[in-house]
Amino acid sequence: PSSHPPLDFPLHVEKHVGRTQVRHGWKMKLKVNLQFLTVLIFLFTASMSVAKEYIIFSIVQDIPMGTEGEVVKKNYYVNIGGKQGVKEGSILDVYRTISRVDPYSSKQRYNYKIKIGQLKVLHSEDTAAIGILKQIKTGEDAPLYEIDNFMIGDLVSVNTGR
Repeated sequence: PSSHPPLDFPLHVEKHVGRTQVRHGWKMKLKVNLQFLTVLIFLFTASMSVAKEYIIFSIVQDIPMGTEGEVVKKNYYVNIGGKQGVKEGSILDVYRTISRVDPYSSKQRYNYKIKIGQLKVLHSEDTAAIGILKQIKTGEDAPLYEIDNFMIGDLVSVNTGR
């Protein structure tokens, strides 16, 4: 009877001249498992560091009847809500990404994130909200973008008053 507790891992015993050498197969398995765990942790934390982009995902509007003085209402549905600090009355900044390629020297693509206006939140839930147009940049001081109104895919963020 041995004074050692029973082992739950495989042991390989080799007899050499006059002595016994014990190789532990579990050490190799532990090393492989630690490497796998390290890669898994890296992938998990790398995916969490990517910031979520919040966008306008739907637009609903009245059908214009063509009457004089008619106001056409539009609702902008966004995937940002109470969990991100959005509540009724919050102001959301709206950005458009304009992408251009430098065809001459570097052939590099440049992405410009341009603020094009603001939404005012009418209703907010945990992860989504409904807003209306508060302000849109147009005129001489605004950069040229194809559509002079908000559109699906435009980025939104909470206006912090800066």
